[in-house]
Amino acid sequence: MIKRPDYIKPGCSIGITAPSFGPSSEPYYSMYFYAKKNLETRGYKVIEGDTLFKNDGVGINTDPKVAAAELMDFYKRSDVDAIISAGGGELMNETITHVDFESLRDVKPKWYMGYSDNTNFIFPLVTIAEVQGIYGPCISGLAKKWELPETDAVALLEGTKTEFAGYDRFVDPEKEEKGEEITDYSTVNFDVPYNYNSEKVLTNLVFENGTAVKAGESEKISMRGILLGGCVDVLANMIGTRFDNMRSFNERYKDIIWVLEACDLTPMSYRRAIWNMREAGWFDNAKGFVIGRPLTAFGKNMMGADHYNAVTAVVGELGVPVIMDADIGHIDPMLPVVMGAEAKVSAEGNDLRIKYL
Repeated sequence: MIKRPDYIKPGCSIGITAPSFGPSSEPYYSMYFYAKKNLETRGYKVIEGDTLFKNDGVGINTDPKVAAAELMDFYKRSDVDAIISAGGGELMNETITHVDFESLRDVKPKWYMGYSDNTNFIFPLVTIAEVQGIYGPCISGLAKKWELPETDAVALLEGTKTEFAGYDRFVDPEKEEKGEEITDYSTVNFDVPYNYNSEKVLTNLVFENGTAVKAGESEKISMRGILLGGCVDVLANMIGTRFDNMRSFNERYKDIIWVLEACDLTPMSYRRAIWNMREAGWFDNAKGFVIGRPLTAFGKNMMGADHYNAVTAVVGELGVPVIMDADIGHIDPMLPVVMGAEAKVSAEGNDLRIKYL
């Protein structure tokens, strides 16, 4: 069985380390201290890693060997009860070159939370070490007035909630108003909610003879299995590396719900990446897909390719349901997800539900 870490509670210690990007520049520097204050106000002790404010790496916060050593140290330390990543980034793949996931099988499991580039750690944590991880906000995502998305993330860490619902509104990047450029972040009031400027609309699909058919408003889609996935930008690059343990994982676990989203991929590169995953056999045990709004490809069209058929044209032959434009990933709000956990997932109209078992 995939191991579930112990839940934390006020009084525990949360380690903040930077295996990829860190808050060494604004606005992330100021956001970090506000997020830290939020956690401390809730009763947590924050343990800062030496990597946190380093800025001596190339495309990454610091030397990947240094980042990996601190990540492993934090994971093994008895005085660190959970870990929240300092940020996303671009080159955490170079950090995990120096992470021994096999050795983490024998370590007391603890929660690790982050998203985007942190897929590099969470995915093999589940598929190699067989430990659950939370695909959710990095530390800067807690630097605001906490609303349901933030309290949901903490609820997963604390184990106080087992059923989660998607949110009603989201931030459409195309509709965001451009404010004045900020030069002094010490004057910024972070204690405000996000401006969710658009109504969330799910696209729920079933397949008939390999062709995607949109489910009716009152038609309920349901699936049960182990949640697995993350950022497709990262996952497609793992295929065929020593961190690709999907053949063995698929032999052990037969029902998988893929939870996927994308950051920098265009509709074309997104479609190629999904094809890559399918052809590598990753989707052999797929029971369904929950697909988040992709940051770059959202609403874009390239020669007829868009973020919908990037998925449906490739996975349609599997004949399993697909829920698209879910609150997963880079376009806020983010519904945190426990990768490696068994859950029931359902969608009816615009109502997405995840119930952990």
